Amino acid sequence: LVTAIGPLARGTQRPGATTELGGFGGLFDLKAAGFKDPILVAATDGVGTKLRLAIDTGIHTSIGIDLVAMSVNDIVVQGAEPLFFLDYFATGRLDPAVAADVIAGIATGCRAAGCALIGGETAEMPGLYAGSDYDIAGFAVGACERGRTLPDPANPVAAGDIVIALPSAGLHSNGFSLVHHIIAQQGVDTAGPAPFANTSLAEALLTPTRILTGPVLAATATGKVKALAHITGGGLLENVPRTFSAGLSAVLDGATWPTPPVFSWLAETGHVVPPEMLRTFNCGVAMVVIVAPTDTDAVLDALTTAGDAPVVIGHIADRADAPVVVNNAEAACGL
Repeated sequence: LVTAIGPLARGTQRPGATTELGGFGGLFDLKAAGFKDPILVAATDGVGTKLRLAIDTGIHTSIGIDLVAMSVNDIVVQGAEPLFFLDYFATGRLDPAVAADVIAGIATGCRAAGCALIGGETAEMPGLYAGSDYDIAGFAVGACERGRTLPDPANPVAAGDIVIALPSAGLHSNGFSLVHHIIAQQGVDTAGPAPFANTSLAEALLTPTRILTGPVLAATATGKVKALAHITGGGLLENVPRTFSAGLSAVLDGATWPTPPVFSWLAETGHVVPPEMLRTFNCGVAMVVIVAPTDTDAVLDALTTAGDAPVVIGHIADRADAPVVVNNAEAACGL
């Protein structure tokens, strides 16, 4: 396995990194990466019960992309550039082909994020993992120059600021416990065709999490972004308020952004009401960007030039009710 993944790691090389595997730790040179007075930003995550679907269907090639995305997207929202990544792969009995597929996905994610895969750990633990089960975890470290972290305490989010959304590719890596429940409850065959896509249902549900390093770093380079939120577990309702004080609310219009059809399928098949959809899933919003009204066009231009499709979805207001108010909530769920 180490022989197989060596070229994958070397393919993620970037300034500052040495990607030769086999040592007791990975090395990274911040000076060689161009930093002068850096603050390190670290994140760790897994992929939740989405992994159960990958194991049960034998589709292992994209779950590694999810693993990278969940950590690097948490790093860029704090204004940092992802620099390097390490993975942990644990199983009862190692299947080198499965592990190589997973790690190939991790390498693909690292290349997309611009970070180096500088090491990891593979652990065989018979008796702890049954059959072909495995688990994965990811660890990412990034950096930004001192004074550039977000949210910016010197320029906090305020009433009147504009909320911009970056679109998701689908479920990403959250809400799969509910997805599994709906599939089991309704007796849905994941090997069959997806009602909303030209693939099997399993392949559609395993669409990987978007890695948003490029567009977000382009936006933050303008110096005009006040705050960002990665929309993961808890959805819009719980993640957006992490960017502003308790006296404010985000007022969003659910009819302003495109919602991938997987969400309407889940809402209708599982009879899930909009408030629960919005608290469980991203419902089409991968990330939220908050800017002052006068800076909106500049940030939209930066995001668009970087290849994204940003949409203005609302504004910040003085707190009147809940920390997030979603008007047209049915539309936000594709209903």
